[in-house]
Amino acid sequence: MSGASAENNVGTTPVRDGYGFDGAALADWMQTHVEGFAGPLSVEQFKGGQSNPTYKLVTPSRSYVLRRKPPGDLLKGAHAVDREARVQMGLARAGFPVARVHALCTDDAVIGTWFYVMDMVDGRVFWDATLPEIDRAQRPAYFDAMNATLAALHQVDYQAVGLGDYGRAGNYFARQVGRWSQQYLADTAAGRDPNMDALVDWLAAHIPAGDETTIVHGDFRIDNMIFHPTEPRIVAVLDWELSTLGHPLADFAYNAMMYRMPPDIVAGLAGADLAALNIPTEADHIAAYCRRTGRDGIPGYGFYLAFNFFRMAAIFHGIKGRVIRGTAASASARERAQNFPRLARIAWETAQCVV
Repeated sequence: MSGASAENNVGTTPVRDGYGFDGAALADWMQTHVEGFAGPLSVEQFKGGQSNPTYKLVTPSRSYVLRRKPPGDLLKGAHAVDREARVQMGLARAGFPVARVHALCTDDAVIGTWFYVMDMVDGRVFWDATLPEIDRAQRPAYFDAMNATLAALHQVDYQAVGLGDYGRAGNYFARQVGRWSQQYLADTAAGRDPNMDALVDWLAAHIPAGDETTIVHGDFRIDNMIFHPTEPRIVAVLDWELSTLGHPLADFAYNAMMYRMPPDIVAGLAGADLAALNIPTEADHIAAYCRRTGRDGIPGYGFYLAFNFFRMAAIFHGIKGRVIRGTAASASARERAQNFPRLARIAWETAQCVV
């Protein structure tokens, strides 16, 4: 991510206008629902969080994180913080690295919208995928940790951890292409784009054969992970808003998309000298994931990439709509909205390269 974007996403700020709530009511709720909570409580807002506003809750003994639905008119099915809380609680039972969720509140009367409270996990978040903070010799281990964590997610028995009904099994791409196409077409405030219009038809006609179902994160980028303070180990995966039951190769290709992603849009490696940086190549990353998940290559990989660029463009289109409607949660939302047409163009160009 560019320096400007990282600046917009790192750290906290006083709660922004329109996103405040009754801190005393929250403290009363936490007294009842969060084991070990003891005030006084102060609230800050994280700069990041494109869709669901995210807050740091500070007490004398520890800090927590609160994620809530944004105020205002919302698109149906969006901002499902209850799903975020549920998947993290399920994955914790499998020993997967997530923040501990203390409680979910579905009573709008407490702070105005649904929310959940989880632990604040200490560690490092990398906003630049070239890992300039890490010694060159150690960078492969960080990419390997990311690869291993994603492979581990796709091997969690979702039935055993109580997530058998977390999404629909099978036919993932047809449903996802339909969902994001519909969301793009429905948000008339954000307007239309010829590249997106072309992708709506192209993707529906080029879905690869074969089907699999696992838990998928949906936004598995390096800046959505907290690494151990000193070790190449992931201690928590963040931002589960797009998670569901889905096709693991969609999830993997989203992560591998970093190799083709301009770094000023989100954390990407396009244009980077991987050999000089000592960062594994895209082919290396694919081979490691295939080894861990027992695959012999990834037929249809180009489609999976094009789908993910399209989906991210649709997300940016949604951010553009929220900026126009005045419900965007993040200080960097306007920058994301401005990048929407560029991302849509990359998505269509990716599709044109698929043989």
